[in-house]
Amino acid sequence: MTTHNDDVDWDRWPVADYLAENYREVHPSDAAVIAHHSAFYRRLPPGGVARSVEFGAGPNLYPLILASAVSRRIDAVEAGSSNVAYLQEQICDRPDASWLPFHALCRRLNPAVPATLAGALAPVNVVHADVRTLRPGTYELASMHFVAEGATEDFAEFADFCRTFVRTVVPGGHLVAAFMENMPTYRIGPASRWPGCPVNPATITEVFTPLTRDLDVTHIDTDPTLPDYGDSGMVLLTGVAEAV
Repeated sequence: MTTHNDDVDWDRWPVADYLAENYREVHPSDAAVIAHHSAFYRRLPPGGVARSVEFGAGPNLYPLILASAVSRRIDAVEAGSSNVAYLQEQICDRPDASWLPFHALCRRLNPAVPATLAGALAPVNVVHADVRTLRPGTYELASMHFVAEGATEDFAEFADFCRTFVRTVVPGGHLVAAFMENMPTYRIGPASRWPGCPVNPATITEVFTPLTRDLDVTHIDTDPTLPDYGDSGMVLLTGVAEAV
């Protein structure tokens, strides 16, 4: 049986296990994504984006830190209640010290990132919602990390998520994304099972080419310092949205 997004109880996403396995230190793959995205953000004027979106934010803070270099407001849109609670705690209370090295790297690669972690998170507005309900053309920039390929096992539904991602921005809006390459269904922590849709640079290019211009798709190798989820690395994307 193929698992679709609506078959999954996203409120039960294992935040603590996920962070422990992936984000308690800056792994080489994190550094590669941050370097790639920082080069993208450096091409944009600091503070030049009135409103951007993190599409399916999860509990990962470094995409929000990166976007703070150019965004006056960042909507972190997330469906899972456990992820929403974590984001609200990090932004409204005090962020975990483990995010400080991520902030330091982001700021070193792009000095337009605010000088403190709290300052980088200050523009973030946590939105508890399904990304599929976002109104088209709401944003000037959209960012997505490990969402569409981790929300379903069905390639057609993956492609629908990608189209929705592109539609959230105005035509001419900026897009930046990262995908796990060839990610199968996988486990986090001792027991929880989550869907995966295997994709690669060719399939991502196929999906995004009709939706974008100035599309750039690159690959980074698998990271041996991370848990073996069965993936073969990551695919990174930048582009400009066309009218769809």
